[in-house]
Order: sequence, then C-alpha cells, then structure tokens
Amino acid sequence: MFYCAHMVHSHIAHFYALAAPDFVLGPTSDPAERNILGVVAKVGLEIGGEVIKHRAYAQDIQNTIGGKATHPVFGLPGGISKPVTEEERKGFEEKARSEVEFAKFSLKLFNDVVLENKDYLALITGDIYTMKSYYMGLVDSQNRINFYDGDVRVVDEDGKEIVRFSPAEYLDYIAEHTEPWSYLKFPFLKKTGWKGFIEGRESGIYRVSPLARLNVADGMATPLAQAEYEKMYQTLGGKPVHATLAFHWARLIELLYAAERLLDLSQDKEITSPEVRTIPTATPDEGVGIVEAPRGTLIHHYQTDNNGIVQKANLIVATCHNYPAMNMSIKKVAQAAIKKGEEVSEGLLNMVEMAFRAYDPCFGCATHTLPGQMPMEVTIYDSQGEVVRRLSQNLPDR
Repeated sequence: MFYCAHMVHSHIAHFYALAAPDFVLGPTSDPAERNILGVVAKVGLEIGGEVIKHRAYAQDIQNTIGGKATHPVFGLPGGISKPVTEEERKGFEEKARSEVEFAKFSLKLFNDVVLENKDYLALITGDIYTMKSYYMGLVDSQNRINFYDGDVRVVDEDGKEIVRFSPAEYLDYIAEHTEPWSYLKFPFLKKTGWKGFIEGRESGIYRVSPLARLNVADGMATPLAQAEYEKMYQTLGGKPVHATLAFHWARLIELLYAAERLLDLSQDKEITSPEVRTIPTATPDEGVGIVEAPRGTLIHHYQTDNNGIVQKANLIVATCHNYPAMNMSIKKVAQAAIKKGEEVSEGLLNMVEMAFRAYDPCFGCATHTLPGQMPMEVTIYDSQGEVVRRLSQNLPDR
C-alpha cells in the first residue's frame, strides 16, 4: 500500500511538472511559460489545485505508514515498525478513491490534449523519437505488471520473451560496460553481449520504464488500467511500442493501476493486522532485492559479514539500465532536428531535451562515484574536429 502511494505521487509529479508543459503548451513554446505554472494557467487553477491535492494525498499516506514520505523510517529486519490503525485505513480508502478519479481525469486530459492533436500524435510515433530495443520489467505469475514482487521478464523488439529470471539470478543475465567519459555504467544483456551504441535485436541494450513494464507484461492486474492498456496498444499499432515519448502515456496508465491497487489494499481486512514483523533468528550474509521504481527496474545486492555489516553492495537503478538508450535517444533527436546552416533555436533544443525527460532520469542515485566533488571536463570542438577549448573543474593539473 505504501509503495502504490509512492508510485502515485511520483507519476503525478513527473507528468504534470516535467511532461505536460511540452504537450499542453507545445514543444517550442516560450520557455518562461513552459513549466508547471504555465500548465496551470492553460488548464485552469482548479485543475492545478487537484494536481497538488492528489500528490499530497499520496505523500500523506506514505508519511503515515512510513514515518516519512520520501525517505521512510519504518523498515526493520523482518518487517515494519508499526501497524496501520482502522482510523488510518479509512482515511487511506477515502484518499485512494479520489486518486482513482484523478488518474481517470489525467488520462482524459492526455487524450484530449495530446491524442486528439494530430501533430502531437505524429511526434510521438515519428522516427526521431522511436528506438527499437529489448525491454525488462517485473511480472507476476500470470505475466501481469507488478511493482513490488515477481520475476524479471525480458522481451525482444518483437515482444517475444527471451528470458525470465528470479532476482537472485540477475548476475547470470546482466553485465555492465564502462566508458572512460562517464561516471555511469552501461548495463547490457549477457546473452547478446555489448555491441556498442546500436539499436535492435543485435544489440544487448534494453530499456526499463513504465512503457517497458507494459511491453513485457501481458496485461494489468486491475480492470480500469487494463482497458487503458488495451487502448494504448490499439492506438499505437500493437505490442511492443518503441516510441520513447509514449513513456508518458504508459506512466499515466500506471498511475491508474497504482491508484486502483491502493484502493484494493486499503479495503483488505488484513491491512490493519498487528502482525507486521517476524523477528529474524539468523544473520544472512547475502541478499538481492528487485522492485519496480517509478523510473523502472531497481536492483539492490548486498553482502555482509558475520555481524550483518555490509561489506559489498551493487546497485543497478533505473537510470543505469536506461543510460545506453538515453544517450542514443538524445543523439538521434539531435541529429534529426539540428540542420547545418539553420538556427538552433531554444525550442529545437527543447525537442532534444524531450527525449531525455521521457526517461525521468535520476543521476544522483545512478552515478558510481563518491568523490565529494564532481570532477568534470567539457571539450569544445570546431567543425573540423579540432579542439577549441577545454573547461574543467576539480581535475588534477595536466
């Protein structure tokens, strides 16, 4: 229930603050207006208030269950620190009902503003925002989408399952490539291997995201979300969908699913059970956990000593999984949009950024470095490939 609320608040924030400005106001609109305040001005203060209210509802549920909303403090070995009271449950149920209605409204808004606009629909399905890849995500025993538990399923560019594995087996299927110019690693499928930054079946590059989760699943586990799932694939020509901008549509379908699931769980008789922890009787020395974060698949792997103190840790977060594809998506749009001899406008640069924002990246949790400061170098080349200038910070003198 906590995790569904987490998905609700995150998906609301991303869509309305980061995605909606590009569609409600237009990709090339004035950047001074192309933001959440511009969206509110366009759609009305009342809708803006509903956005704020429903994100707050989800945050309130997380705060009540977890002690804190964004960084909860209720987790303990063997369970959680306190049960949910009946009074709290009633409040959750009331908020969850409202979240379902808001998710339905958000999908209608997307339909009216984006899908009914032929130019926007052409932009979503156009070549510059399309990239064929493998897809990865968690599914339940019936291959339906599951945020919290299940097997990891990978499908190819045609939607065919190529592998399915449990969290503890992830190292048998995923490896990470490194490049000297980045603090992030580049995950790839071991079976295919690292073939460089190329798309398609011959590449080992895969994507995780709301769209990836829908691509690997055979359906949704709640009825309203299932209907929207079917509508998306019918509209976009069947499964899988390779349109990067369709991440936003998939995110709203997940918003509806998370709200429906939140409502279901808030009505479960066992949700107020006092049995919230089984105290461990042994000290494990290794553990792997995989959940679906809002941005995509999240892998945590820890090894401990005899006292349970972590000695080794490996994290592959959603932004890491998507990092190879993110680089390729940005390059593809930039090469298609920026033409020799033509002015590179702010609106045109924003179209490049749209490929980046669709992934909802978080580099703070994705970089594999802890220097305290960020060493960085920017090299500027002219049209002949000659170095014009180097800018750097926190690097040793050459």
